[in-house]
Amino acid sequence: MLRLTPPENKRFIQADNFNIIYGGGEANVAVSLANYGLDASFVTRLPDNPIGDSALNELRRYGVNTEFIKRGGDRLGIYFCENGASQRPSNVIYDRAHSAIAETKPGEFNWGKIFNGADWYHVTGITPALSDNMAEVTIESVKEAKKQGLKVSCDLNYRAKLWSRDKAEKVMAEVMEYVDVCIANEEDAEMIFKIKSGSDIDSGELNIDGYREVADQLMERFDLELVGSHLRKSYNASVNGWLVVLYDGNEFVQSEEYEVHIVDRVGGGDSFAGGLIYSRLTGKSLQESAEFGAAASSLKQSIPGDFNHMSLEEVESLAKGSGSGRVKR
Repeated sequence: MLRLTPPENKRFIQADNFNIIYGGGEANVAVSLANYGLDASFVTRLPDNPIGDSALNELRRYGVNTEFIKRGGDRLGIYFCENGASQRPSNVIYDRAHSAIAETKPGEFNWGKIFNGADWYHVTGITPALSDNMAEVTIESVKEAKKQGLKVSCDLNYRAKLWSRDKAEKVMAEVMEYVDVCIANEEDAEMIFKIKSGSDIDSGELNIDGYREVADQLMERFDLELVGSHLRKSYNASVNGWLVVLYDGNEFVQSEEYEVHIVDRVGGGDSFAGGLIYSRLTGKSLQESAEFGAAASSLKQSIPGDFNHMSLEEVESLAKGSGSGRVKR
């Protein structure tokens, strides 16, 4: 999709031009995984026009396989993002109705071919929120992924501006029947499945122990093997505390907490998802997975745009405790 952002932290009403950024939940994860040296493919539908070409080329630029991307439809989905600062929050306006992907119908993707030889499939709760069609396509995809023996991860990513809580619960409950690894932030489990952690999101107060209870309930309901969450202590729009918790049904681990001075928060959660998937595919322990995911996602928020452009070595260095920010000479 296409993100349009006013430059220099301007408000929409001030803007006479916008920065163009291509990205989106699953695309951001694919770029992270390709950046870490894994083979990553992205599946979507893009309009067969120069804007669709630009989005496709942005993925190719970072080593993501695009052979399974369908071409068709009239437009690329757009959203406008006004970056916040200090006590002023960020603001998002969606323009995604009737996009090429939203009008995709079940049966258009050959999931058997797409999943052949793959190990892991990742999807977010944003994709089925785009349309009734895409809800069906998402369910179709996770069913086939499990049939072919892939690990399936899902970032719940509830978006109130895209669908209602009741619709989200109905659709995501069916999706989750085929999920192995669930990612849910401070709001998702509560907004979709009415599972509360005891945190006060607006005040930035986190009840970390409460997330184990949330994870337990998610595991019990959906027979999951792992639940993860990136937790944001929102002091203001510019400075956040950031950490990760993971729970596998036996062990509950917490990462180092970072104080993040935000350049661009978009993609922070996706970079955690990418870090977590990489960690599990490469045999890291649960604690190492938490540290790697937290390091990757905190570093991402220092970078403009949706994608995490930190190298594997840079993430590993921070995960091992090198976070001074000193100049590399």
